Amino acid sequence: MSNLNSITIILIAVNAIFSFKGFNDFAFFEKYKFNVGAIQRGEKYRMLSSGFLHTTPTHLFMNMFGLFLFANQVIDGVGQIGFLVVYFGSLLAGSLLSLYFNKNDYNYTAVGASGAVTGVLYSAIVLGPELKYYFLFLPARIGSVDLGIKGYLLGIGYMMYTIYAMKKKSDNIGHDAHFGGAIGGYVFTLMLASGLLTKNLTVTLLLALPIVILFVMKKTGKL
Repeated sequence: MSNLNSITIILIAVNAIFSFKGFNDFAFFEKYKFNVGAIQRGEKYRMLSSGFLHTTPTHLFMNMFGLFLFANQVIDGVGQIGFLVVYFGSLLAGSLLSLYFNKNDYNYTAVGASGAVTGVLYSAIVLGPELKYYFLFLPARIGSVDLGIKGYLLGIGYMMYTIYAMKKKSDNIGHDAHFGGAIGGYVFTLMLASGLLTKNLTVTLLLALPIVILFVMKKTGKL
């Protein structure tokens, strides 16, 4: 992997500074976290600021590690400014979907860069759908069997699992923010690199399938 771009380093640093401030300052954390009631009262800044807070150092590390893994691929594909559009657009898309799905739960709260990072991941997949991804701590091959998974299959599989998790609601993970972030990554990447629609039309449309399924399920009351 090539060296991290300075934009990525700055984002990781800002996330770390903001998060560690929140770890040690309860009032700061409460003021800037995502909270449906506060947002509906007019504190819209929380939809952005919450993406720079984390609950624990482990939570922070996992999100920043994901950003570390996929940022360069997106920067190579859409440039530094385009990457920032994807990152912040995905962050806000994740917050908007969370607000949409939890608008009647005024006590709903969330923090974390997961929406932005998921958007960066989905952007990387849209840019290179045929690239193979390998699981950490597992071998790349077993004998003649390649254990890599093509990006578009990984993206569709993850999104379908996220829909299942959103429907089941059996954990405290903000799956709706993840899904919203992926929508942002998909949409903004295609806006920035519209040639993908002609270069990889079939796969690009397949990557939109989980998005269509989510909103059909919501519309029909199945979610």
